[in-house]
Amino acid sequence: MADEGRRGEDEERGPGAQFSVFGVMEDLLDKLKLLDYEEEVLIKHNMKPLSRHYFVASPYTVLNPGEQFYMFSVISAWLITLCGREFETPQEHDDPNAIVSNILSHLRALGGLVDFPPSKLKSGSGEHVCYVVDRLAEEALKSRAFIWKKPVYPSEELEEESVIEDDAELTLSKVEEITEEPDEEEDVIDLEELKTRANQNEEAAGARPEMILESVTDSAEWNLEVERVLPQLRVTIRSDIKDWRIHVSQMHQHQEGIKTSLKEATGYLDKLLEEISKTQEKVGSREKYINSQLEHLITDYRNAQSKLSEAKDLYQQGSGGVTERTRTLAEVKPNLTQKHTHIHIQTMQSISVNANTDHADNCTSDRGG
Repeated sequence: MADEGRRGEDEERGPGAQFSVFGVMEDLLDKLKLLDYEEEVLIKHNMKPLSRHYFVASPYTVLNPGEQFYMFSVISAWLITLCGREFETPQEHDDPNAIVSNILSHLRALGGLVDFPPSKLKSGSGEHVCYVVDRLAEEALKSRAFIWKKPVYPSEELEEESVIEDDAELTLSKVEEITEEPDEEEDVIDLEELKTRANQNEEAAGARPEMILESVTDSAEWNLEVERVLPQLRVTIRSDIKDWRIHVSQMHQHQEGIKTSLKEATGYLDKLLEEISKTQEKVGSREKYINSQLEHLITDYRNAQSKLSEAKDLYQQGSGGVTERTRTLAEVKPNLTQKHTHIHIQTMQSISVNANTDHADNCTSDRGG
């Protein structure tokens, strides 16, 4: 129903009204490039560049309402800020009705005409979306004091000279030089022969201008001949390795790629550095807290270590005295053993002598009695 209503409106305005939005979108893209939207919007929000018909609602364009509405809201907010007005960058989870209402209120304040319902902008594409963004882009260019200048067209002489001096023009001789050599089995088309035939036909036509030229060739045979010859009509142009233009364009492409990668890597490294700094601060504060809680235990441990070292010193001193006394005992023990044996023998001898004396005395007394 909505498509039928829109078709009816387009038919009332004219047959080319439905295609006018394509021109508006192309002009809008040029204005956004003049405002450097690639650096300030696309890279900042990690978005893809806009195509020439991005915001156009048409059967020939790809529609993605969610992505297109978010792109529309972000670009509109950026353009409003360029006009010197405050507008926070919308987020994906924000209310679409509130975003559309804020954009339209700023557009009215800038002098824009809003004669359509806000629901037309919620699809993220269409004529009204292109109008709003284009109007905001114009106001942003005015705020930057941008002035459109008239185009300067070169004269015809310069064009002829540039055409003559242009080395990139493909001539017949260059085609013959850079065309790949055909296979031996295939039929080769002789360009010189074709050129000769064309000249002969022109001469023949000039000789008989009063006659009407009529073709006597059968169309079916002509089509068969075209199908047979068509695969052989190929011209392959090989790029020159020494062409400095190719190298310059490649250098610019690599430079842009390096800049993009450097910005992404710098952002990731900054986040990583911030996280590491926060982690170090947390570890340092935790270490201080643990040291304050275990300070008395550390003091007790140090005192116990000092007492242990003193006990080890006393033990070493005592063990040294014991070792010295054990050595002295080992030296004295053999002498003590010999003396003890000698004393024991003498004691036994004295005991035996005393025993013999007592026995003799006893015998004498017996005899006397």
